[in-house]
Amino acid sequence: MQVSENARRLIDGLAPYWAGEAEVFRHYWNWSKRTRETDRRWLAQQCWKEIWGSGLAATSDGLFLGVARELVAAFPRIDVELDRRAVLARVDSLREEFAHYCAFADVHDALSLEGEVRLSPRDLVGWEEDRQLAELRLAHKRENPALGARASRLTEGGFCTLFSSGMGLAAQGAGPNARANALIAEACRSVYLDEFEHMRAGLLGLDAEGLGEMEWRTLEGMAVAQARARISMRNAQFGYPLAGEVLASALAGRLAP
Repeated sequence: MQVSENARRLIDGLAPYWAGEAEVFRHYWNWSKRTRETDRRWLAQQCWKEIWGSGLAATSDGLFLGVARELVAAFPRIDVELDRRAVLARVDSLREEFAHYCAFADVHDALSLEGEVRLSPRDLVGWEEDRQLAELRLAHKRENPALGARASRLTEGGFCTLFSSGMGLAAQGAGPNARANALIAEACRSVYLDEFEHMRAGLLGLDAEGLGEMEWRTLEGMAVAQARARISMRNAQFGYPLAGEVLASALAGRLAP
């Protein structure tokens, strides 16, 4: 994909923070504190993100209810005010996000013991670092609606780091987490291509928007701030496997892309 010097600078600025997010997963998979319970915890929180979206949704209804209500309101306007293909795209987005929820919820429930409650969207609970990421994205959208929304699309999924890292668990073989690894790898594989397209969509079209130099700088600042917040969000989600100098380096963008 050919990109301009400005777009390349933006990508290069984000790359160390994507590496920082990936470092969380590398530390967690073989962490001595990893257990069935910690796996179920991060899976449930990932399901929260798939339903509510961490500041990505247009309203507080989240990625599922928000789109569902949007589609109900859109129905009488199809082919009158709204193009049918645009509505179809929203239908596809609803199915896609719910499929991601199902993938991780299925793993969570497969790791349950007899008598443990199955996951349900109504029981999902967020966490402080995810709330902070959502608030940062919403603040950027208030500051500059177009650039704030673009920054949020750029940082959605963290360059697919969770999904690509999780897919790699399939090669780990035997061990205390072998069954969980196989289940997680399959879930991540099922989500990866969709999230890759989200990331690609965030990059495509940047050069066609005719941004001025200050707008590029503003976009880069927003995206880097969100990518840094994602590291803290992921570290909390996975039980704080990063600490000390490694965490400081990740947050400072000092890790090799």
